[in-house]
Amino acid sequence: MREEKTAILGVQQLPDSRRAILAALKRQGSATIARLADELQLTGEAVRQQLLQLQRDGWIDSKIDRVAHERGRTGRPATVYSLTEAGDHLFPKSYDALGVAMLDAVTNELGPEAAQRMLARVCDDRVGQMAPALRGLPLADRVEALRSLYIFQDPYMETERIDDGFRIIERNCPFFNVAMRRPAICSVSVNALTRLLGVRVVREERFQDGDNRCVFRVYANQPVDLERWQFATEQ
Repeated sequence: MREEKTAILGVQQLPDSRRAILAALKRQGSATIARLADELQLTGEAVRQQLLQLQRDGWIDSKIDRVAHERGRTGRPATVYSLTEAGDHLFPKSYDALGVAMLDAVTNELGPEAAQRMLARVCDDRVGQMAPALRGLPLADRVEALRSLYIFQDPYMETERIDDGFRIIERNCPFFNVAMRRPAICSVSVNALTRLLGVRVVREERFQDGDNRCVFRVYANQPVDLERWQFATEQ
């Protein structure tokens, strides 16, 4: 849930004092309470209280500055604070643009076949990560477990049973910006679901078509031959 929370909030929507502390840590890399208090013109106690809350939220971490202490400081070693990975994600990123650029670079430099092989490798990795936990489960249990295809226990993914199988419904695509510009990346999900479930899977609703969700239809009575399975780009 931490990734979800950071994505929703963003650093600009935090209270002023916490935002100022996070920005200072982003600039400095790490800092003590005294240094933050001096830079932000706050009392040490005010900074301490904000740091405690930021640490509870998982956006900063702390450690003892033993190196500085060993260099000759007297008294107790100071505690230094820095951003966690989740805290760093509060600041603007351009992963979407990089993802599109990488896909285009592979296609343009090495050809469409190479781009498909790259997506197939991503699919292989996803299947390899999830397959052990699904092995031996009935189809219905595997479908339910695949609510975690993108994010563990994804709150925006649900499943439903229908006459000839199931639907897996995703309302929050984590790759939305890339997928909207390069829909071929969605082939990874379709192929991974097919291999993990062992039956035909088709994406019958798509964000790209304005459906505001993706719906993967699972045909329970149409098994696939995984021994002969080859990655296919979604049409």
